[in-house]
Amino acid sequence: MELKQYFRIIQKKWWLIVAIVVIAFAATGVKSLYFTTPIYSANAKLIVNQSASVGEVATLNAGTIQTSIILINSYKEIIRSSAIMNKVVEKFPGLGSTSREMSSMISVTSANNSQVMNLVYQDTSYAKAAAIVNAVSMVFKEEIPHIMNADNITILSEADTTITPSPININPIMNILISLVVSLMLAIGLVFLLDYLDDTLKTEAEIVEIMDVSVLAVVGKITKGDLKISRRAKALQKPKVGESKYASINQ
Repeated sequence: MELKQYFRIIQKKWWLIVAIVVIAFAATGVKSLYFTTPIYSANAKLIVNQSASVGEVATLNAGTIQTSIILINSYKEIIRSSAIMNKVVEKFPGLGSTSREMSSMISVTSANNSQVMNLVYQDTSYAKAAAIVNAVSMVFKEEIPHIMNADNITILSEADTTITPSPININPIMNILISLVVSLMLAIGLVFLLDYLDDTLKTEAEIVEIMDVSVLAVVGKITKGDLKISRRAKALQKPKVGESKYASINQ
């Protein structure tokens, strides 16, 4: 199939493509602005470092850093455990979340070969998310010496409760652009599918191309409006004087 044929197929069903794109555009915009619950994200950073014993000078070396990095994998699980979350609920009852809810909504990550842990909490209220992630950081720092017998956690930065950030799940412009591209691709694919399933011949060129025969006659398309006009024209035609359907012979 040549490029011109592809263009003709799209040209015949251009209205269908436009309709699908417009509907997708409108639906995405309405959903993004009116039917999407905003989700906010707050984060705090902790650093894991080996503290020196009493009487020793705190020094950094490859061994202590590597030990801290290995401990981070254990700390990721401890932060989300009930031992920490229950303490958070106990010390901060005004947060309005259960330990199970906080454990499911908090995530702990760390970059490769980094001693920094990033705690991220998501909620429909940024103030609540910031309060919870700060509370978890504080409780974890206080409880880790009792759990691991090591006082090596420092709060690097807390979530800022004074800012008003944008939701992380609402971006109408990006959502609309994505919907336009996807709907356009789907619409064009649908048009080609409908053309492939349609095996009727509509033009003389298609008959010549497929059947390899010459066209002897073409019957024009007659609409109901053409028939009405023809009937009116016949009705308006009045017979002239002396004209009639039957001729008489004088004998």
